[in-house]
Amino acid sequence: MSPRPKVPTRMWIPADNPEVYKALVALQRASSTGLPAELGELVKIRASQINGCAYCLHMHTSDALTMDIDPRKLMMVATWREATGIFDERERAALGLTESLTRVADDGVPDEVFATAREYFDDHELGQLVASIAMINTWNRIAIAGGYPAGLDERRSRDV
Repeated sequence: MSPRPKVPTRMWIPADNPEVYKALVALQRASSTGLPAELGELVKIRASQINGCAYCLHMHTSDALTMDIDPRKLMMVATWREATGIFDERERAALGLTESLTRVADDGVPDEVFATAREYFDDHELGQLVASIAMINTWNRIAIAGGYPAGLDERRSRDV
């Protein structure tokens, strides 16, 4: 069982629901394989921005800073559509799908968004991408519900 963090939170899934946490970690690991880590971090950052999850945004921006990602991408991911010449077409397709799936209640996933993603990802990669987007949205909701503050990073045991 993971101990509670020193900073107060409303709930701490690793301690309060270890079975759920272990299952989520296993799904996170499975959904992360097969896609470049850098692309995964851009997806996690964008979804966390949309959802307003300061905890996950801080975590994944910090992780991205340790990678060989062009810093302009980290500065411009929220405005990727207008950031011409910074994101390649594959990244743009992934970010478009991220936005649609994260905001699924608004318009679903438009056919053109999915078709664009299919142009740049094979069936396996597309499944991985959709699962990765679903997972970061799940983690965002857990962190927001739990009141996890930005900068609290209790997963450095590399569970996630």
